[in-house]
Amino acid sequence: MGADYTRVDRIPFPTLTVENLELWQDVFVVEDEDVITLSYPKSGTNWLLEVISLIHSTGDPSCVQSVVTWDRSPWLEYVGGYEKLRKHTPEKGPRFYNSHLPIQFLPKSFFNSKAKAIYIIRNPRDIITSGYFFWKGMKIVKSTESFEQFVQWFLQGNVSYGSWFDYIHGWLSMRGKDNFLVVAYEDLHQDRRGTVEMISQFLGCKLTPEELNSVLKNISFQVMKDNKMNNYSQVSDTILDHSKVQMIRKGITGDWKNHFTVAQSETFDKIYEKKMAGLPREAFPWE
Repeated sequence: MGADYTRVDRIPFPTLTVENLELWQDVFVVEDEDVITLSYPKSGTNWLLEVISLIHSTGDPSCVQSVVTWDRSPWLEYVGGYEKLRKHTPEKGPRFYNSHLPIQFLPKSFFNSKAKAIYIIRNPRDIITSGYFFWKGMKIVKSTESFEQFVQWFLQGNVSYGSWFDYIHGWLSMRGKDNFLVVAYEDLHQDRRGTVEMISQFLGCKLTPEELNSVLKNISFQVMKDNKMNNYSQVSDTILDHSKVQMIRKGITGDWKNHFTVAQSETFDKIYEKKMAGLPREAFPWE
């Protein structure tokens, strides 16, 4: 079953989350040069982090092949990641880091900074499917062996980082700001080149055709699956049960159709329609 959650304002967080999360918000200082990846879990975070790393290195894969993801881009809210970021000095260059935190928990200094934030979204049905297979292998969160129960937990917001619906409503309130970019997992599938070019433009890193081709080559599913610095095979057995889960499982869209029953799909659709009221449908590239 894994460990139970740490709860703050009734929102479940993994046990590795920093203590006194609400007080910590006032302590961490977001710098103008920071680049932050934001995502609800299982939205394509790992893929986007690889894209950003390769854009920063102008397509040179040596860094992504020699430094594990969480050292290149530490997790802001995890104890180890926070310590790495706190010790980072300006001469090392800009900080790249990522977070699954809902908007109300991000350090308050972020909202007055010029730091660039990229928020990746994904069809929540696929998030459920990917999350079910992933979380049951994680030892730092409560998990279930039943897909049906996981769907119920997700719809109730009783999963890591809480309600997806609350999460997306919160972060999409930032749309339109110059330092905030929304990227869809589905767009990375359907127009990989165009989406990478959009991200590189947002980051102010113009790539040559050769550099762009190198980025695209090294973010392919198979290359990432084989990269031990990215596929989470280096994660400690005390955190991840490698016999139960693969970080990079299928890398496709629409896998939910292979797992949802008709009844589960109908239930989800009813709740989705109600919870997503007020958000523009054109913002979401899924059916």
